Amino acid sequence: TQADKGIREDKIWISKFMELGKGLWGDNPADLETLLDLFLAHLDHYERVLILRALQKAPNWIYELVEVPKALLMLAGSGKLEMKTESRQFPKPGYCFVREGETELFQLYFDGGSERKLQLKNLLKCRCMVHARWEFTIPEA
Repeated sequence: TQADKGIREDKIWISKFMELGKGLWGDNPADLETLLDLFLAHLDHYERVLILRALQKAPNWIYELVEVPKALLMLAGSGKLEMKTESRQFPKPGYCFVREGETELFQLYFDGGSERKLQLKNLLKCRCMVHARWEFTIPEA
């Protein structure tokens, strides 16, 4: 579910796609390769990735159900990894930038904070399938 205050209609953000666990991850940029492999292996357990998005809230609600193609996410295997070595965080956070030509399709963010989670950021919604959209008004009392 995506319902953050700064939601953008054209880009998708999943704040916690998966937990990255307590394995080896420090300040070595090669650690990101291991984390990327974990992500790709994690995708093997999915047939489909669906996200329910709340684009607008009361009183004029707008929801949409979007499918993120698994094949699109698998392109991360050829993404460009970059560890943020200047960060004070430990383990060091990093990114996987996934491009098609000059177009950035999405980013994976390896968040080294206390939750050690993987975020999916700035995924182009135009590369996804919108299965449904609901617009309705609930009058305020």
